Amino acid sequence: MTPDADVLVVGGGPVGLAAAVEARLAGLTALVVEPRRPPVDKACGEGLMPQAVSALDRLGVQPPGRPLAGIAYVRGAQRAEHRFAGEPGRGVRRTVLHEALDRRAAGLGVARHAAKVVAVEQDPGSVTARCSDGRALRGRWLLGCDGLHSAVRRLTGLEAAPARRRVRRYGVRRHYRVAPWTDLVEVHWGRRTEAYVTPVGPGLVGVALLGPAPIDVDEELAAMPRLAAHLRGAPVEAADRGAGPLRQATRARASDRVLLVGDASGYVDALTGEGLRLGFAQARAAVAHLDDPAGYERAWSAATRDYRLLTSALVAAATSPLRGAIVPAAVRLPPVFGAAVERLAR
Repeated sequence: MTPDADVLVVGGGPVGLAAAVEARLAGLTALVVEPRRPPVDKACGEGLMPQAVSALDRLGVQPPGRPLAGIAYVRGAQRAEHRFAGEPGRGVRRTVLHEALDRRAAGLGVARHAAKVVAVEQDPGSVTARCSDGRALRGRWLLGCDGLHSAVRRLTGLEAAPARRRVRRYGVRRHYRVAPWTDLVEVHWGRRTEAYVTPVGPGLVGVALLGPAPIDVDEELAAMPRLAAHLRGAPVEAADRGAGPLRQATRARASDRVLLVGDASGYVDALTGEGLRLGFAQARAAVAHLDDPAGYERAWSAATRDYRLLTSALVAAATSPLRGAIVPAAVRLPPVFGAAVERLAR
């Protein structure tokens, strides 16, 4: 039976579209299975690390946005900042990023199917994705790029049980119509949440709050007076968007002809702001290792090692009595703070 595509990509967010583009650039046919119509929005910080911008350039995607020169940690009057040593990152509205990737995928001939995947079946030479509309789509390989709550991860038995006694963290994003006051991503540390502040347009700033539920955006921002002063009186654009729980664990990232990519492959936290950098790197590695699940596991581990170690350590501190010492430590030890930012940016 002739397959519908060489590569079935389940999930049409930025990472799924990047994976489909990677497949086309490798000379393979690709079919994206996604029930939502573009552009797809979601709760995220909307800051692209420099390496993520480079990855998009390689794919032929240049979404407009605001240059991001570095990262600042802020708590009250204390501030630690580091400016990237090389090229800048970019603040890009999530819908703008999605539209740019969607156009590139369409231009390369990526096929689409609007449905949810409800079952995944494998045989020695192919994978079948059974869809909510009754269609059965067949490919030589399948990439699960369907996010934090991945159906592919669950359907293929790659999901791991969550660790007990771990704080469950969530995210909420809101946009404010206000002129950006900095070219950095500012991370404001409150008593129980962190606010990622990202310029994404000439008169638009995104604020993503991370922490334990429930997150009352107005209450949390009121406890960050320096940030609140910048936002006071600024109109809120559209409704808040939420996501979580953020931490997701996997037993493995590959099962024969199925590979998990991006948040679907396992996720620690958004605290270091590099989810898309990692997702684009994983998409490239997955297409390069379609016939080599073990090789993909090694490539995935190498690409995510620093993120997993540094983010886990930072989240552990942020959810402990050490939380109040994080920004003071960054202020006292600028070389350490700068080295950590550079490691995650590249």
